[in-house]
Amino acid sequence: MNRDSRLSGVLHVLLHMAHHSAPVTSETLAKAMRTNPVVLRRIMGGLRDAGYVSSGKGHGGGWVLSRDLADVTLRDIYAALGSPALFALGNRTGNPQCLVEQAVNASLDQALDEAEQRLLDHLGTVTLAMLDADIQARGASRRLTDLETVHGGA
Repeated sequence: MNRDSRLSGVLHVLLHMAHHSAPVTSETLAKAMRTNPVVLRRIMGGLRDAGYVSSGKGHGGGWVLSRDLADVTLRDIYAALGSPALFALGNRTGNPQCLVEQAVNASLDQALDEAEQRLLDHLGTVTLAMLDADIQARGASRRLTDLETVHGGA
């Protein structure tokens, strides 16, 4: 089963960007996310529309953070990505005639709704600044600004 790793990847590059004093190109960020620059630009475009990043074109251009890390939660970024499905589980059929399947669906729906709400609540309590503090506590002795070195040529 394929998992949607956009949130993880975007959080990753945003935190790297926080340690850059200059704009970071789409090509460099795409290498860190192990994706195509076109895909990266599409993802970052949603973040730009939400006001979390900005971009410049031409020589010296690239992506920069537009908001303080303490003002951005993981839930904010999740929403800027279009609130992708959190779980791959689902009902076999949406409107079953079978009473057994109705009972199964009701139980699964309730559990998934509760789990989704707990996860979203948690994402709303974690800021990018908190993740950055965790990075520092882990001993960020390697240069975080050199994405290509940190990611082994990504």
